[in-house]
Amino acid sequence: MKRNRKTSRIRVLSGMLLCLLALTFSGLFARDVFRAAREKSANLALVRQAEYTGSSLSDQRNYLPLLQENPDLAAWLTIEGTAIDYPVMYTPDDPQYYLRRAFDRSDAMSGSLFISDGCTPDGVHILIYGHKMQDGTMFGTLDRYSDPDYAAAHPEITYDLIQPDGSYERLTFTVMVAFYSRIYAADEENVFRYYYATDLSSPEAFQSYTNQVLAAALYDTGVRAEPGDRLLTLSTCSYHTKDGRFVVVARYRPGEA
Repeated sequence: MKRNRKTSRIRVLSGMLLCLLALTFSGLFARDVFRAAREKSANLALVRQAEYTGSSLSDQRNYLPLLQENPDLAAWLTIEGTAIDYPVMYTPDDPQYYLRRAFDRSDAMSGSLFISDGCTPDGVHILIYGHKMQDGTMFGTLDRYSDPDYAAAHPEITYDLIQPDGSYERLTFTVMVAFYSRIYAADEENVFRYYYATDLSSPEAFQSYTNQVLAAALYDTGVRAEPGDRLLTLSTCSYHTKDGRFVVVARYRPGEA
């Protein structure tokens, strides 16, 4: 009888523990869902604040109100027909400042798109990082470029380079390659560390980077780059391997329609 009572007590306590754990995890899940929804809503508000003066991406935007709110705003990245439509932040003294911060500098799990250390917003090579969020925000859908049909349907990336007075230059980059990579250990040899290739100002460095991304490409878009062009590299996490990354590289050729 005592053994039965002891067993029953253990079952009750185990059940209570499971319930407590379930409540805890459900609470954490609800909190994360709420936070994701709040951050997504804030990002949509930024798009509205940029104020189209027309009805399509081809019309003008007004970035001055956002720039006055936060002078770290360096550019705006858009891939038409996708969820990617975000400000790009630049803090050269603390490059990863916006890793987990929103546009208003508040804490945010989704962070903001930001320009890599070693790059400048108007440089030959602009490397932009963004989180792969499960709700599809930030670079959550970037890995769809692993499909050549998706790339063919979304071949252009719009990059508005914003000036201190709120004016901007619109650069249209054409997708050149998409590839999987990872963060390599310091002692690994004969690997392509794309994330170190920030200064491509010399023709030799530019050509070397171009050759390596083409060699890593998942498919051939037919797009090529040459010294004198600009390159835009978008990087996000990937779960195909430990410390995995998914990367898209696009080309801008001055004077090209």
